[in-house]
Amino acid sequence: MSLPLHNLTHMKILALFFTLACAQTTLAAPEIFVQDNGVGRGSWTPEQQARTLKELGYNGICYNYTNPEDLAAWQKAFNEQGLKIYGLYIGTTFEGPQPYDPRLPEAIRMLKGSDTVLWLTIQQAKEKGDHDAEAVKLVQQVADLAKDNGLRVALYGHVGFYVASAEDSARIASKVERPNVGASITLCHEFLTGNGEKLDETLRHAAPSAFLATINGIHVADKKYLLRLDQGDLDLAGYLQKLQAAGYKGPVGIQCYSVPGDIRENLAIDIAAWRKISAKLK
Repeated sequence: MSLPLHNLTHMKILALFFTLACAQTTLAAPEIFVQDNGVGRGSWTPEQQARTLKELGYNGICYNYTNPEDLAAWQKAFNEQGLKIYGLYIGTTFEGPQPYDPRLPEAIRMLKGSDTVLWLTIQQAKEKGDHDAEAVKLVQQVADLAKDNGLRVALYGHVGFYVASAEDSARIASKVERPNVGASITLCHEFLTGNGEKLDETLRHAAPSAFLATINGIHVADKKYLLRLDQGDLDLAGYLQKLQAAGYKGPVGIQCYSVPGDIRENLAIDIAAWRKISAKLK
């Protein structure tokens, strides 16, 4: 028995609508970068770093800021390979006369048009307590410099610092009231600060405003929080699915601090593990 033509048309429209709805909810694999502590920081040349990441299939790197001369060398090497510097990790403090490197404004001007995120850490105060007002003022200074050059600022939660966690970064970012300022989520520091058991809550608070996020292998049972992506017992694909579902739309970095082993071998193992993880997001 055949259906009337108008019924078939209606069914086709419904099928198309369902297909589009499913496409909209499909998670896309984010771009992947590595923090330079896993790419031969201090021992590899920028050219070697960029060439190796290109060969292995990474999208780029995040550097620990030093000075404008180093930044120029990094930019040249990564531009030649068609790779991106996703973040510049910058230490700041709201105590003392100099909150950050006095040449930082020069470096920020060099980054104009690059979409590199200024990834700020904020050191702990000598006197413990509520220093949000001082932290906000500091971030506003950097944010205004960044805005003039079309850049964004993310606050890096680091155990032992004033901004120690993703929730801290989201709280300060909301008080800064600058559209180019956001949070970030560094998985290992969530566990190092004792927040690993409330990741779902953290993601709800921080993911929508986050510009950068990092992962690494985590072995919850053994309390080992800095491993390669192929190691540990935490479901990284499941975590990333929750991260994206909570509103995060940016790239993902790999934290490699203190991970033992050969640098290139670790990078090759991590990218192979990343491909398996990211395949579950498509």
